[in-house]
Amino acid sequence: MEGSDWIKQLLMLGIGTTSIAAEKIREVSEQLVKDGKIDPDRAKGLVDEMVTQLKSEQGNFEKNMERQMRNMLQDLGVPRQSEIDELRGRIDRLERQVRDLENKLWR
Repeated sequence: MEGSDWIKQLLMLGIGTTSIAAEKIREVSEQLVKDGKIDPDRAKGLVDEMVTQLKSEQGNFEKNMERQMRNMLQDLGVPRQSEIDELRGRIDRLERQVRDLENKLWR
């Protein structure tokens, strides 16, 4: 499905942005430690806390994006996979019934 490609790209962009932000946070904390403005243990704690927050926000972004995509597809009338599977099952049952009726008629 073409639509899922750009969704994946968008999510990967979010992951990449999070990685870049985490790296910049580490660089800044290393510079602050080097300049003697913060002790290494405190810097590590702050970096870990900020990276955890970034990952949490990324997870929220992904969930929100998925929810918005589901809503948009629903608004456009695109059926869910479970609905398609249900219809396929109904078609299979109807085809079987038609075959059974045809077989009865030809006997």
